[in-house]
Amino acid sequence: MQADIFCRVVDNYGDIGVCWRLARRLSQGRGWDVRLWVDDLASFARIQPGIDSRAARQRLGGVDIVHWSDTPDPALTARDVVIEAFACDPPQTFVDSMRRVHPAWINLEYLSAEAWVESCHGLPSQRPDGLVKHFFFPGFTAATGGLLREPGLSAERDALQASMDQQNAFLRSLGVDEALLLRRRDGARTVSLFCYPTAPADALVQALAADARPSVLLAPEGIAPGLEPACAAPGAPLLARLPFVAQPDFDRLLWCADLNFVRGEDSFIRAAWAARPLVWQIYPQDQNIHLEKLEAWLARYPAPDTAQALIRAWNQPETGQTAAALTQALAPNSWQAWSDAAQRWDASQAALPDLAENLADFCADLAKKR
Repeated sequence: MQADIFCRVVDNYGDIGVCWRLARRLSQGRGWDVRLWVDDLASFARIQPGIDSRAARQRLGGVDIVHWSDTPDPALTARDVVIEAFACDPPQTFVDSMRRVHPAWINLEYLSAEAWVESCHGLPSQRPDGLVKHFFFPGFTAATGGLLREPGLSAERDALQASMDQQNAFLRSLGVDEALLLRRRDGARTVSLFCYPTAPADALVQALAADARPSVLLAPEGIAPGLEPACAAPGAPLLARLPFVAQPDFDRLLWCADLNFVRGEDSFIRAAWAARPLVWQIYPQDQNIHLEKLEAWLARYPAPDTAQALIRAWNQPETGQTAAALTQALAPNSWQAWSDAAQRWDASQAALPDLAENLADFCADLAKKR
């Protein structure tokens, strides 16, 4: 199959994160010839070494990468499959070429745990020009498209999580100071933080400082810029600033942490595969629609009430409840229940087919009907 994936970068790294993982899975896992169209190569370059942010076209990891400009190359026309990520609408000249070949046209939707997704997954939308677009929903049940997951991921994760030496060697390669690695060896809780600017990061530091168990805080450069003074206080967690890394290394970073604060869609899914407690900051939407989506996920996530209260507080910083909620969630009984729930959640989701396999099979079925 020859496929084009279109990606407009809205959430800095989440959109391209999902599309890049999908492109590689279809290319490497199913042998597809994939062209990935991206409008913001600078954001792409931050999560994938080797990307030239000035190149009109380049190839990496078996994927043909095209800079999606205002004047796309008219020679790049539609082939077997067209995937528009998150309703980004391919350029009109490309759509014109689609009318000649009638490819399988997929709108890859945003992830949602809401019940209505199951009834809409896979539905066609007939256009007046004769083209048909199908809606493909990632999700958490067998009636949806599933979640992106690479073969062998669990075994690789388990091997790293079983070895403190391997974890510290990896963190050392990212520039983490020996003092932080020593604190980890002495039993400190490792917390990773990847959040939007609205997150109550100061409240996180406050609660970790008050916890009886020492902690280490890992955060990418530029995220929560006010952490440095907060972490300089006595008893505060030791802070390590990390560079942005390629996606496989981001996965390993999440595997090294005991607790992961993540944002958006891509890092949220990867934190779930870490099989460790996670706090999700969902992408904010007008009229607090995102909170409805958050509640739909919490209704499925088997974590204890204390963890769910923390996740709600993290997404509503105006309530001022984050520090108190985190303190309760870290209490020994609550923490153990949350850790157990994270492993159950990973196992239940890993038992389902992954999104790339589901999508490839869906497109193959559409091709047979043409």
